[in-house]
Amino acid sequence: MILDGYTDEPAGLGVPPYMDVYPRYIAGAIWKADKNIYIKYMTVDQARANIQDFIRDASSYDIVIVIAGVTVPGKYLGGTPIGLRELEEWFRIITKPLKILVGPAAKFGIGEEGGRIAELPSRVKENFDFIVKGDPELFIYELLTLGEEKASPYVMREDYTLTNEFAIIGSKIVEQHPNYGLNLIVEIETYRGCPRSIVGGCSFCIEPGYGLPVFRNPKDIVEEAEALGHAGVRNFRIGRQPDLLAYKGIDSGKTEFPRPNIRALEQLFKGIRNNVPDLEVLHIDNVNPGTIVHHKNDSIEALKIIIEYHTPGDVAALGIETADPRVVKLNNLKVYPEEALDAIRVINKIGRTRGFNGLPELLPGINFVHGLIGETKETYVLNYLFLKRILDEGLLVRRINIRQVIAFPTTRMWIYGDKIIQKNKKWFKIYKEKIRREIDLPMLKRVVPKGTILRKLFTEKYRGNKTLARQVGSYPLLAEIPKILPLHKWIDIIVVDHGYRSITGIPIPININTATIKELRYIPGMNKQLISLILNNRPFKSLQELKNIVGEKLIKYFTI
Repeated sequence: MILDGYTDEPAGLGVPPYMDVYPRYIAGAIWKADKNIYIKYMTVDQARANIQDFIRDASSYDIVIVIAGVTVPGKYLGGTPIGLRELEEWFRIITKPLKILVGPAAKFGIGEEGGRIAELPSRVKENFDFIVKGDPELFIYELLTLGEEKASPYVMREDYTLTNEFAIIGSKIVEQHPNYGLNLIVEIETYRGCPRSIVGGCSFCIEPGYGLPVFRNPKDIVEEAEALGHAGVRNFRIGRQPDLLAYKGIDSGKTEFPRPNIRALEQLFKGIRNNVPDLEVLHIDNVNPGTIVHHKNDSIEALKIIIEYHTPGDVAALGIETADPRVVKLNNLKVYPEEALDAIRVINKIGRTRGFNGLPELLPGINFVHGLIGETKETYVLNYLFLKRILDEGLLVRRINIRQVIAFPTTRMWIYGDKIIQKNKKWFKIYKEKIRREIDLPMLKRVVPKGTILRKLFTEKYRGNKTLARQVGSYPLLAEIPKILPLHKWIDIIVVDHGYRSITGIPIPININTATIKELRYIPGMNKQLISLILNNRPFKSLQELKNIVGEKLIKYFTI
């Protein structure tokens, strides 16, 4: 049994509807060792739904592998990562199988929320036979081929030779994911390690702990995507790397900011589009703003290639972390504020054109981290003023992620823990609210103005008498629909209102002959006089009849 407790790392997301590489690589390792082994894959939310059945079921397996660990926690709509208490309680009761803990929880500890020191796995150590500090797929393969005594929980891959095989063989495990055939999106890994590990990397980040980058070849990544496509996957994110523009970067290992390898990026994105021709989403994640600043022309060409082959609504998440130059220097961060602003301008210049799904092609996302070395009250002021400049310049930003640092034992932040966070606690709360109100809200109105039509949202959950829906992709925008709709369906909406971090939308086309007055009021440009005319003239027998009343601009929202 593979129990997916979900992962969220600087490079890699595995909370539904995302599926990270861990379960796919592990399944591939098992099936390469013996293709006849039966694997049951399930998520922690499925286990929670009936915990007694899960414990009884898990106890019947020979081996139970638990994937766990969140190092950059967020708020999730699609699932809740497994917590320390569950790891303690469940696996104290489950005793018969060989129990293996893998993922960031095993390697680094568990960061259950920002602003706290990561708890080490020693609390749950006695419940597991192995806590894998190395690469889980290699350990599992050794376990099944060499036996318990020879398998090393510290084994680390030196290259991707075996892992590439595992990725293809294990691709069919996606069929057991609860989001399969619905809104499932898979993370694809291009490399591991950080180009900036040559200078120590950022003070808080775990990626430099992997050392210099070890790259996968475009051919191998394309073959994995093709295998996933054959298994029924239609949504992909090239998200498992600290900087996509540094993929196979020129002079990687010699400089902290390798020059983008435009040819390799084109082989990668063109290859995926050609080999999975019916894909629906192809997005990216992390981009180092320092790469754009140091290699502007090459970065522009690389981003243009991404836009040529990707799908709209994409986000290049920029690890800016702070707009305080002193904090940048003390934490060895990637860019100073003026450089960060320049990177945001570059992405806006080539990516803000609106695509077929209603969103701009490619926008920057901003990641801020608080509680870093040297942070003071002034840091919050500088961050706010930086974001205000972006707004005042008329630039677009898809998301502003404000989080508090988690100190992990492999990072320089470990010796500081949460001291800085606790010191500035009162400022953080005021500052976050101010940004949500004065930056996020007007920015969201700019990115998706009222009247924008957004295509293909998936209805996921209810919140009171509202239905929550999102498009599939990187950092999807949450839409609240003020009515109860069937879940797990695809809809188009028109944006009618904005919150700090979400929008209100109405499904379209609206049946003009059955629409309520409340629905009609939501339509931008609709007034009391038009509503009265509509009500008095219903039922309409043709769209032309309706068009004579509402005009050219509004007719696109309706059907009869």
